[in-house]
Amino acid sequence: MVGFRSNFGEGTPSSWVYFTGTLDAAIWGAELAAGDSPGRIYIVEPTGPIMDDPNLTDKKFPGNPTQSYRSREPLRVTGEVTQWQGHSPEQLQEMKENLERLRAQGAQIID
Repeated sequence: MVGFRSNFGEGTPSSWVYFTGTLDAAIWGAELAAGDSPGRIYIVEPTGPIMDDPNLTDKKFPGNPTQSYRSREPLRVTGEVTQWQGHSPEQLQEMKENLERLRAQGAQIID
């Protein structure tokens, strides 16, 4: 939620709320979120203007195939995906190592 501590990065207040239209991208978000609690995936609908997530769109995935978006307005939770299959431990470890490498290089993963 905008103005609250982010689930990613250094725990600074977030300027945006991020969401995706694909289950795979949502699973990555749930698996990579900070904290020890199990990740959760909510079904949401925007309550205001949205835009493509520039952290992914056209930088990493031209055309936004991950359907990744952000908004400064709250999202309305309409449900929860309670049964989903996470990535393999090897895939998850590889992603975490890649993200750590980017952080070490000074990349800001989420702005």
